[in-house]
Amino acid sequence: MKKLDGLFSRLLELYPELVEFRRDLHMYPELSFQEVVTPQKVADYLLALGLDVNTGVGGRGVVGILTGGKPGKTVALRADFDALPIQDEKEVPYKSRIPGVMHACGHDIHTAALLGVAKVLSEVKEEVPGKVVFIHQFAEEQIPGGAQAMIEDGCLDAVDVIYGAHVWAAEPLGTVGVGEGAMMAAADSFEIEIQGKGGHGATPHLTVDPLVAGSQLVLNLQHIASRRVNPLHPVVLTVGTFSAGQAFNVIPDTAKITGTVRTFDDSARDLIEDSIKQITASTCEGAGATARVEYTRGYPAVWNHPEETKKVEELAKLLLGPENVKRFEPMMGAEDFAYYLQKIPGTFFFVGGANPEIGAEYPHHHPKFDVDERSMINLGKLFISAIFG
Repeated sequence: MKKLDGLFSRLLELYPELVEFRRDLHMYPELSFQEVVTPQKVADYLLALGLDVNTGVGGRGVVGILTGGKPGKTVALRADFDALPIQDEKEVPYKSRIPGVMHACGHDIHTAALLGVAKVLSEVKEEVPGKVVFIHQFAEEQIPGGAQAMIEDGCLDAVDVIYGAHVWAAEPLGTVGVGEGAMMAAADSFEIEIQGKGGHGATPHLTVDPLVAGSQLVLNLQHIASRRVNPLHPVVLTVGTFSAGQAFNVIPDTAKITGTVRTFDDSARDLIEDSIKQITASTCEGAGATARVEYTRGYPAVWNHPEETKKVEELAKLLLGPENVKRFEPMMGAEDFAYYLQKIPGTFFFVGGANPEIGAEYPHHHPKFDVDERSMINLGKLFISAIFG
């Protein structure tokens, strides 16, 4: 890693600039599929570095291309830049100024860190092997996501390998988490609308109660994970909402249930979708009701390629020490980085950002979410090392 010391030092020199850029994004966040100003800021930064820049990739994405002076592979590095519909409750100078919108997952960190990498590499491009493709992606937080559209628009054309990273609020600053193979789950959603026959609460025999049918259905759906899916295949089936009725003495006409399904195995994914539809039909039929089921497939599972994962693991050990590099267990969260990994080899890893001393101790998607901004340096160092390693 000694030959990279100069690049790391330059990255540290840029730290105040990266903090400024990150905080600007944090103060003016934009929701998925509504990003207008953010991609323009990213494009302007990359253009100032003299890179080849494509905008509107897949809709709102930005891709910068750096051609190195030495032979080598074409390596893609990806960051996302969308925010979430959450009210920022932190009391910091860079608190979100957009009501009901905030960077509650660290995408502003990812974006600023990757721009720092682009600047460092652009200053020594004659020494850079091959090409580096900087993928700045829109809409990671909302299905169908931006990754698939950017791929269809050519962001991976001629790319040999890809690396992506996520700042991680559950691990302290100075740590890195890696995982080989299945790392994050496929994420699907379902919506069930039960049609009954409403009426007076005092005459239930004249009605078909969709609330009672729905209550039974919620219980019956739990049998899928416990009794229909191979217990060696991790799955989650969660009912998140159940809405019915508006008055205490009225049996409603309809009830609505929504939820999420998380899987790693494609056969389990198919089985669960079919089972939800079959159990819904039979449960509602038994109650004299009918139902409509809408099942939406979200992102596929993130599957990290072994060679690239081991490479990042070894680089992280050299940078931060073996004791600070952890093997993560597969998690049920989802990421549309999965689409990139379906096309080319690569890996998705996690960079610790927790620091209770500065209030960076809340989980992702929390109104008080924040991370230690020095995580940008660790993320940047790993990206740079992956280019030269």
